[in-house]
Amino acid sequence: MSDIFREVDEDIRHEKYRRLWDRFGIYVIGLAVLVVVGTGGYRGWLYWQEQQAQVSGDTFLQAVSLANEGKSDEAQALFESLTGATGGYPVLARLRAATDLAAQGKEEEAIERFDAIAADTSVDMLMRNLAAVRAGYLAMDSADYTALSARLEPVATADSNAWRFAAREILAFSAWKTGDMAAAQTWVDRIAGDPAAPRDISGRIGLLNDLIRAATGKAPAGEGVSN
Repeated sequence: MSDIFREVDEDIRHEKYRRLWDRFGIYVIGLAVLVVVGTGGYRGWLYWQEQQAQVSGDTFLQAVSLANEGKSDEAQALFESLTGATGGYPVLARLRAATDLAAQGKEEEAIERFDAIAADTSVDMLMRNLAAVRAGYLAMDSADYTALSARLEPVATADSNAWRFAAREILAFSAWKTGDMAAAQTWVDRIAGDPAAPRDISGRIGLLNDLIRAATGKAPAGEGVSN
């Protein structure tokens, strides 16, 4: 008797499965096709991205090589061609193009290029801050302390910013050149008091600190007052 009940139960289950398949089988097949097509498309897209990145990398290296050979016009053309490239090459090309202009003595144009990168919200913040610092270095001879502060204070005052020490150094020297010894000393102290400051920047800031003390009539650090 139990065998009969079991066979009837299995027949009922089979009938339910058949009805479910008749009703939803087409959707299951469609979903499976979509998964296969989607996976293939995604892998194809990844391959295309990889190929495009390789082409962009080769173009970038070729442009750098031309720039190093003094073929600036050809290099600039290649850098410009990377504007719509994938990955990080567009911003690298923009930075390198601006650097090449500075090397040619076209500092104003280079500063404009760096400022444009620093203001571009589509660019990674690390690169934007780097561009701001590069513009600051180039503008030290032509811009006053107020202009440089507007450009660099957001970088210099952020204690977690990777470029803070470079920005503080620029502001310290700019303030000193302008004659604002108080501001210069403030930036010097923010570098000298931070053990994470790079050695080369600390060395230059140490010299600046002595100049500030000499200008303000204070004894250099470590030098006692003689009687």
